[in-house]
Amino acid sequence: MDIDTSSPFSHAFDYASDQVGLRFQNPLYGVTELFTGSKFRASIAKVKAFGQQIVANARQRQPKSDSDDVPEDSQSAYGNLIDSLMEAFDDTSVAADAALNLLSAGRDTTAQSLTWTFYLLMRHPSANQRLRQEILATFPRKASVDNLWKTGLAELQPAKLPYTTAVFYEALRLYPPVPFEIKQCEIDITLPDGTFLPAGSIVVWCIWAMNRSTEIWGQQGQDLETFEPDRWLHDGRFVGKSAFDFPVFNGGPRSCLGKRMAELIAAYVMVNILREFDFEETRDDKLPYKERRSQNSLTLPMQDGLPCKVRQVLGIC
Repeated sequence: MDIDTSSPFSHAFDYASDQVGLRFQNPLYGVTELFTGSKFRASIAKVKAFGQQIVANARQRQPKSDSDDVPEDSQSAYGNLIDSLMEAFDDTSVAADAALNLLSAGRDTTAQSLTWTFYLLMRHPSANQRLRQEILATFPRKASVDNLWKTGLAELQPAKLPYTTAVFYEALRLYPPVPFEIKQCEIDITLPDGTFLPAGSIVVWCIWAMNRSTEIWGQQGQDLETFEPDRWLHDGRFVGKSAFDFPVFNGGPRSCLGKRMAELIAAYVMVNILREFDFEETRDDKLPYKERRSQNSLTLPMQDGLPCKVRQVLGIC
């Protein structure tokens, strides 16, 4: 499903995300929202209504009969994510909430990660050139990648595109799409280091800071603020980090279900775009350069977007 950023749902979703982010800076939000929270509550209502509409549309799409004689070539029309959720949950409101969770979880994070990735490539032309060389070596411009989704996406694996994967992961390290995480203990628990947490304890960790920690990244600490995709490569191969050292996708039973999809989408977008186009950040040369900043939100959107000039790459085969 494509979500139009100009739709009422998108506006409501973005506003609600921003307001939830602001709650962490306002310890009295429970009081202030009694007077200023009408727009926030209306946005939440629109988001929930969108989820209910998704479920309603799916129910209308289902076959009239529960017979097993549904033609095989039409089963795929009904065997999608929403239908699976409706089968798993008897309560349509729960199915709607689950659908919204799954459909929106990667809506902002993947797009924002790609925005920061292209921003970093604009700031580091040598990395951009090296990335394009790897892409063109694997996918010459005369070759089509339109059928990748149907052929198992084998060519988009880190083994085939190690530097492409390293570029994306380095962007995730510097600009994690969820900069901090919060969890609450449902039961008493003792962490591996011996720390005891009683039920109800709230645990907060800052992924932004962890991704710049010299304790985690060792001797490379002096350049942890710089964009260095090679830190992810060993003998030309992409080598990832443990989820406990690099929790961008969470870890353990809470690991992000969309991790592999995000990796594939990122590789697919970079391959298709960088084979054909080059980008230059738009800026006023009369003013001192300012790095792009993130805006307040639960995720990490770039403030005011990423103005840039796009030109077609010519003379590359």
